[in-house]
Amino acid sequence: MKKIIKNGTIVTASDQYFGDILIEDGIIVMIGVDLDVPGAVVVDASGCYVFPGGIDPHTHLDMPFGGTVTADDFETGTIAAAFGGTTTVIDFCLTTKNEPLSKAVKTWHDKSKGKAVIDYGFHLMIGQMNDEVLEELPIIIEEQGITSLKVFMAYKNVFQADDGTLYKTLLAAKEHGALVMVHAENGDVIAHLIEQALAAGHTEPVYHALTRPAVLEGEATGRAAKLTEFADSQLYVVHVTCAEAVRQIEEARRKGVRVYGETCPQYLMLDQTDLEKPNFEGAKYVWSPPLREKWNQEVLWDALWSGSLQTVGSDQCSFNFNGQKDLGLNDFSKIPNGGPTIEDRFSILYSEGVRKGRISIHQFVDVISTQAAKLFGLFPQKGTIAIGSDADLVIFDPNAERTISAATHHMNVDYNAFEGLQITGEPVSVLVRGDFIIRNKQFVGTPGYGQYLRRKRFNPPAPALRTAGAEPVKGGVS
Repeated sequence: MKKIIKNGTIVTASDQYFGDILIEDGIIVMIGVDLDVPGAVVVDASGCYVFPGGIDPHTHLDMPFGGTVTADDFETGTIAAAFGGTTTVIDFCLTTKNEPLSKAVKTWHDKSKGKAVIDYGFHLMIGQMNDEVLEELPIIIEEQGITSLKVFMAYKNVFQADDGTLYKTLLAAKEHGALVMVHAENGDVIAHLIEQALAAGHTEPVYHALTRPAVLEGEATGRAAKLTEFADSQLYVVHVTCAEAVRQIEEARRKGVRVYGETCPQYLMLDQTDLEKPNFEGAKYVWSPPLREKWNQEVLWDALWSGSLQTVGSDQCSFNFNGQKDLGLNDFSKIPNGGPTIEDRFSILYSEGVRKGRISIHQFVDVISTQAAKLFGLFPQKGTIAIGSDADLVIFDPNAERTISAATHHMNVDYNAFEGLQITGEPVSVLVRGDFIIRNKQFVGTPGYGQYLRRKRFNPPAPALRTAGAEPVKGGVS
């Protein structure tokens, strides 16, 4: 069925204009003014922005961790994502040492099949690099279109890989056209600090942050960047939280190293004092890397504006406060790491970023969608509004006001990390490949509608251009 999205203000990473969008067979086939196509369903977007669908490059759905499993699976998690304006997620396949990579990929296909309501792809964790992995990796990249590889530098004795594995992964990625992702914290030193804290009787949630100081994130980020430079490869640093890590990324990029960075809404909005909340409430804010001192927030916003950081992922990894987070009631190291963030990523970045002048509306589209599409082999199929692109669209009311709350969110979890935050701007309707998933703020999608995305090999995007001394321009429908 043909559809015309009429009378909206179309916004991409580079352009903003008033116009209509004709959709046919899930694809954008025409963009113009006063389009009139017999038989087409007309959707009025008056007073709204029309954005490309959000791409969340960092989710953990139906993931085992710390003796439990995340509360949101591919059905509840992608429904929540759709309500929040996200039309594509890329989730992480966890591998097991000495088992075939294909086994992990099959497990994640089984988790997602028949459940996802939006499109999705996978990253692949690399925990070891031996002859078997080297032989299987190019097959996975070619046949599955999994062109991003995750290496943990933290979680000693669980996920952590050594520097040799990271370096070999960088070499393999360069050869086969993949992008290496790192969780950058010094896991060896953190393990020692945790042991010391517990021995001294420190069990409260805030010690999760105190045993994972920012200097150890900065050190690991710099180490990974230097190994990337030496390998002449490419690196994407996930969930950057602090000035120390930003500086290392900036230094590498100034030297021409292909290093990219992601931050998350929780690091832009919350800080270490949330972990100090009484009655174990601080456990709600335990994730890794931890929340930092508040002043780091402006460093991160500035890095998004300058282009030092390219994307904002959610790092969605939800655990219920009751029954899951309380596994660490008497030991902060046993609190499952992660939080519910997938639904509010899009609106928070608009409300706190565009409306408050921290980033322009074009930078918003770039970091919420376009850069992720380019980095992870989905552009221009995803991440923009253009003829021939998938009709993944968000009709967004920039003036709608709401208060974030667990009472009204759609994630399958008993708290919201941003509880009580008042924001302006929210999705009204969301389309994936031309079909409504959310229409007038109601879910109308179908579990299993989401398609698995085989992604193209890594092709470095052109660096974003920022004018020295320029100020971000506040958004508003024009």
